[in-house]
Amino acid sequence: MLYQAYELQRSFLAGASAFAHAGAELLQNPANPLGYFGMGPLVASALDVFAHAAAPRGKPDFGLDETIVDGRTVAVREEIVLRRPFGQLKRFVREGVEGSPRLLIVAPMSGHYATLLRGTVARMLPGHDVYITDWRDAKNVPLSDGRFDLDDYIDYLVAFLEAIGPGAHMLAVCQPSVPCYAAAALMSADDHPCRPRTLTMMGGPIDTREAPTAVNTLATQRPHAWFQQNVIATVPMGYAGAGRRVYPGFLQLAGFMSMNLGDHLMSHWEMFKHLVDGDGESADRTKEFYDEYRAVCDMTAEFYLQTVDLVFQTHALPRGEFVHRGRRVDPGAIRDIALLAIEGERDDISGLGQTRAALDLATALPDSHKGYLMAEGVGHYGIFNGSKWRDRIAPVVEQWITSHNG
Repeated sequence: MLYQAYELQRSFLAGASAFAHAGAELLQNPANPLGYFGMGPLVASALDVFAHAAAPRGKPDFGLDETIVDGRTVAVREEIVLRRPFGQLKRFVREGVEGSPRLLIVAPMSGHYATLLRGTVARMLPGHDVYITDWRDAKNVPLSDGRFDLDDYIDYLVAFLEAIGPGAHMLAVCQPSVPCYAAAALMSADDHPCRPRTLTMMGGPIDTREAPTAVNTLATQRPHAWFQQNVIATVPMGYAGAGRRVYPGFLQLAGFMSMNLGDHLMSHWEMFKHLVDGDGESADRTKEFYDEYRAVCDMTAEFYLQTVDLVFQTHALPRGEFVHRGRRVDPGAIRDIALLAIEGERDDISGLGQTRAALDLATALPDSHKGYLMAEGVGHYGIFNGSKWRDRIAPVVEQWITSHNG
């Protein structure tokens, strides 16, 4: 009944949002004198904030139509390189630009769409041939397409690297650091020609025993059966994936919002004040952030539960017990993939040391192929988006790729 209750609430809020939006537009109309006097501006601003907060959201667009390469504007178009039931490999083709390092950005499958990394892609586009994992919303994948778990995730990564070809680089943002690291180890053990030249892991939960955060504590304080019984739901009729068992994106979003509820409430209060003051530009920046942040998608139950078990409860990878389709994943097999670990000083999702652990596990990798950056004053989201990412972190990633590009 969990999903059905959410759908009922979503339908109600969608209608309320539409009415609030109409009321705000009416009061903000220059021809309406009520918008200039008394409570008019306050009511209009309040209706605008509510309408935005309650509006339903679908999958956003990347909207990256151009970039700057060597001082000139270059058109950018999206191209689907490989399609799979639960995700596709997307390439951002820069018209007339060839020869740049090929970079696979692996987006997290953690309740948000790959467009959450729009800022990551935009920053790396000028100097790289960028690809990204564009994961599908599990509620839109028919049951006939089968299941998708952590083993399948790793298989997808290998297939995507094969589609890109030898010599590519890989950048994992948060959650995919674990499957990316596993794929790198497996491909190294097989001497796979398409193994990445570098793997950059940003805010990834390689070893969640290091500096546990509230997210880690939630996963370890409850038994595995609790997650099966309390956070897994069945996709209702009306969706292509009706009947599929999923971890709903709206639950993940609720969890993230509750961790920093005060900050989110303050952001909406600031947006309200900007609207009252007529500062639409500042209000629009807040709206743009929440348009992306609140656009969520579902994960398959098997993927979510396996991740909770192996990454957060049993710590299988750092303990040498991580298995992919019956085969043990050995980080010691990584011999020539340059590893860069990046952590944020104020990261409240992946604590300090969790990502850096990947460097210690790669016992056969020379020190010249190991890099580490602790970004001072940076939180989780700031590792891959915003000015600190653009000005302080991305240059380190670019230099790492350049110095190990063969």
